Amino acid sequence: MLDVMEEVEIISVQTGINGAEEQDDFSMTVPALEMINSIRTENEIPEDYYLRLGTRSGGCSGMNYTLGFDSEVNENDKIIDVRGLQMVIDNKSLFYLMGVTLDFTEGPSGSGFFFYKI
Repeated sequence: MLDVMEEVEIISVQTGINGAEEQDDFSMTVPALEMINSIRTENEIPEDYYLRLGTRSGGCSGMNYTLGFDSEVNENDKIIDVRGLQMVIDNKSLFYLMGVTLDFTEGPSGSGFFFYKI
């Protein structure tokens, strides 16, 4: 996976958390951004919907990351713009997304979104 990461453009997104450093930024690859925009278009998701990123406890396996489109912005949400894509992340999830990269890959064994920390 690291070899692939060196070949694609990575978009760094500041979390806005006080005391956070550059390595704490959330990152997204350009292929992930392009696929999200493609899914929005193919499914006719309205432009006023946000991409919601989140986390939930995964028990022994740690954190599970979630993403989906949402029309609601809650009191605890932070709105982040990534090249025109409006994302919302709740404050608790934002902490767990620090230093995480969202990628989209396609290969012989399938395709999908992946969250990982380097």
